[in-house]
Amino acid sequence: MSASTPASARGARSRGLGRVLIVVYGLLALAATGRSVYQVLEDFERAPLAYSLSALAAVIYIVATIALVAPGDAWYRVAVITITFELVGVLVVGTLSLIDPVLFPAKTVWSVFGRGYAFVPLVLPVLGLLWLRANRGGGR
Repeated sequence: MSASTPASARGARSRGLGRVLIVVYGLLALAATGRSVYQVLEDFERAPLAYSLSALAAVIYIVATIALVAPGDAWYRVAVITITFELVGVLVVGTLSLIDPVLFPAKTVWSVFGRGYAFVPLVLPVLGLLWLRANRGGGR
């Protein structure tokens, strides 16, 4: 099979560590979506910034999961963009939640670098970007 065919592209990104990354991104997408829906519906006025960031994180995890599974150059680029955005988000929100906790009266997925999720939100984008870089030809 040629590395340029969609079937091999999908297979290259969904083997080994790629499969683990896809599963973890999928689980994080479900967890972040559930958390943000509950927060927005139950108590949005208490912490609109924090709850909006939880919703944004959920969207990022959903799109990243799809992009990691989908074949082709365009989806490869979407994966790189969403996972880079995720890393920046975790670093910025994590830092701000430590420096000025008043900004985040309620926890987000990315608060304190993802402490509420065993720091998976901090480690996952680093692993994801390294995986994508190592498997660049898998999506082309």
